Amino acid sequence: MMHVAPVGGTAVQDHVALAEIELCGELIIAASAAHEERLSLESIDEVLRVAEERGAAAD
Repeated sequence: MMHVAPVGGTAVQDHVALAEIELCGELIIAASAAHEERLSLESIDEVLRVAEERGAAAD
């Protein structure tokens, strides 16, 4: 007997997990674009938009 997921709105989305996956993807793209070099901490912060988050938290 084969079990199949029901059709409909039963899927649960974890928006935090999806955002983390997106940021990981952006880091992977940035790292591959850097070729042989390591990403600097400043570059990583830029990819992860750390300054934007700090600015938003301060508001």
